[in-house]
Amino acid sequence: MTHGTSSTTRTSPAGDGSTRSLWGIDLGGTKIEGVILDQENPAPPLHRLRVPTESSKGYVHILNQIEAVISQLETASGMKRPNQIGVGSPGITSPLSGLLKNSNTLCLNGKNLAQDLNEISQSRFLMANDANCCALAEATLGSARDQKTVFGIILGTGVGGGIVVDKQVLVGAHGICGEWGHNPLRGEETLCYCGRRGCIETVCSGPALETFYESLCGDRIPLREIALRALSGDTPALTTLKRLQAKFAEGLGAIINILDPDAIVIGGGVGNLDLLYTDETREAIHTHLFNDRFDTPLLRPALGDSAGVFGAAMLSADAAMAL
Repeated sequence: MTHGTSSTTRTSPAGDGSTRSLWGIDLGGTKIEGVILDQENPAPPLHRLRVPTESSKGYVHILNQIEAVISQLETASGMKRPNQIGVGSPGITSPLSGLLKNSNTLCLNGKNLAQDLNEISQSRFLMANDANCCALAEATLGSARDQKTVFGIILGTGVGGGIVVDKQVLVGAHGICGEWGHNPLRGEETLCYCGRRGCIETVCSGPALETFYESLCGDRIPLREIALRALSGDTPALTTLKRLQAKFAEGLGAIINILDPDAIVIGGGVGNLDLLYTDETREAIHTHLFNDRFDTPLLRPALGDSAGVFGAAMLSADAAMAL
């Protein structure tokens, strides 16, 4: 049995309940989290637990850790595992090959995670990018639950996004729908890990903002400290946040011109900055729009760190309804 397990639970509905429950796995860089939701009353979860990912031990170990989570959910709930389980993962599963790509957990790249999990766990695994799962959760259960078209943003260590329409995640022909973090910004030339230059991620991510601040004054400090220094009038901090505001507006303006969503949810550590929700930022976004006004709400996420695993479970909602 794995070490470091933590869990929460609430009373399960009478009987096995497997046909009305939704199971999800959130595969993160440091932890693997599992959840069982009651489809009719998803929050709070029936059961929720996590184990360490321990990705340094390799791909097969990660597969075994996921199986350990599923087995522990079976034990905790008294339910048999369902026929289909949703999985949110770093990176993208190619719709054509089924192989994972663009994951910062490098040992996952080039692997058919869904197929390999099926071989050891005897369930069908429905895969989605972790940003898509967060977007789906917020569009289904969170701050944008009453909206038709939702663009969910991740602004953190990286920059990603997901698009949900009528409670359904859009995937795209290449599996990259919503990946706005690798669109270029005008005048930016910083090399991105993806091999291109000037990506939004090289400007608006937390590490990029910290690097920019360091270039101005020589201090390498966390973004939250930069924000505090800005409140006290620190010029490099104010310059850093002003740059974020302008570049965020430019990058998001392009998305709005194409998608015109009903709501935008901003998650991730950078998304905690009050600056992003101000009238000044909204006006900056408006300058990039092919429209005479900007009414789309910019929303903070309602689900916090639950969004990823809740969204993974919601991937199987349609399948569960058909049972």
